Amino acid sequence: MSSNQTEVAVGGMVLAVAIGFVVYAGQMTGFTDRSGGYPLNASFRSLEGITVGTDVRLAGVKIGTVTDIALNPQTFRADTTFSVKEGIDIPDDSAVVVASEGLLGGNFMEIVPGGSPFNLTAGDEIEDTQGAVSLVSLLLKFVSGGSNGSGPTE
Repeated sequence: MSSNQTEVAVGGMVLAVAIGFVVYAGQMTGFTDRSGGYPLNASFRSLEGITVGTDVRLAGVKIGTVTDIALNPQTFRADTTFSVKEGIDIPDDSAVVVASEGLLGGNFMEIVPGGSPFNLTAGDEIEDTQGAVSLVSLLLKFVSGGSNGSGPTE
């Protein structure tokens, strides 16, 4: 009888540790960080490297995630919705930039705060956006010397 009770106790401990691990992993990856955020919108010319679930950062700190991306058939721009954690007030003259973590790193959305005393509210749109910079186009400009015929002539 005591062997059966020991097996049940050990099984319960294993189950508790497994549940704790799943909760911890969810918190570390942001999957359980769905609590209280407010949505903001932005429209980009290019969202290369950005998908639903991509980090939204302010000063390098994750403050939200991209929740929806859709192509606007009238403007041919990528309309984006992202959430920002409650308690983080974003000035209404802020900008959103698609930034890169490095030469080989992934992209993320970075909020560059403005200086306005007024803040964005849920559902507002950030007008000042800068899309992804294509590494290939930058390399082509560098290789071609960047000359476009507008320089001084002899």
